[in-house]
Amino acid sequence: MKLFICVVLCIFSSLALSNTSLPSNRHISVTGSAQMLAMPDIAVVYLNVESEQKSSLAAKKEVDERVNNLLNGLPDFDVDEKNVSASNISTEVRYAYNRDERDKIEGYLARRTLTVTLKNIEKLNAFMDFALRVKINAIRNIELKSSNEKQLQQEVNVLAVEHAKSRGQSLAKAFGVNLGAIYSINANSTQIHQRYGANNEGYKTSVRMANSSAKPGRYLQESMVFSASISVVFDLEL
Repeated sequence: MKLFICVVLCIFSSLALSNTSLPSNRHISVTGSAQMLAMPDIAVVYLNVESEQKSSLAAKKEVDERVNNLLNGLPDFDVDEKNVSASNISTEVRYAYNRDERDKIEGYLARRTLTVTLKNIEKLNAFMDFALRVKINAIRNIELKSSNEKQLQQEVNVLAVEHAKSRGQSLAKAFGVNLGAIYSINANSTQIHQRYGANNEGYKTSVRMANSSAKPGRYLQESMVFSASISVVFDLEL
């Protein structure tokens, strides 16, 4: 029975080695990681405008008028048409539901969604106030980005590679061997996410009414975190 168990274990060990991506000779597997912080300089604002009227045509015309008013004011915020998406529109019938009677048409709703990219993030608050003045119904979301996103991602990848090399060399030296050639490289992940302040506050897109006497709103701007993780397998040399 002991001999049978030993044989079975040897077979499974052989299969495991044949299926692994690791070399059969001496090697070391390390993972390097890195993070970089950057402040966003671009704001992508998602807007919604809608109108309910007695006819679908009247609802569409009012929505179009509000959108046109917004578009006409965009040059004041250094925004040109290529940084605006405002092509879609939807209409629907609004019914009054009665339990014992036939449903009646209350009106028609027209809705448009817009996306505006501000290359000058300093004008974000003024732009939101302007959008409300021209009767944009809702500011749905604000997405913060960096104009140097590709460059920053490349830089953080390089830092992750250097970290992997440094870890490999340090461990090899500790065990009295030398780091050899690279056997394999695997980029585990590259990510971009937002990092809030020390109190973990979120970016809240609350806006004041255009005719309010309150002071302009303050918006706490989070930083962006670019991260990378890379796994490397090195040969070891005596």
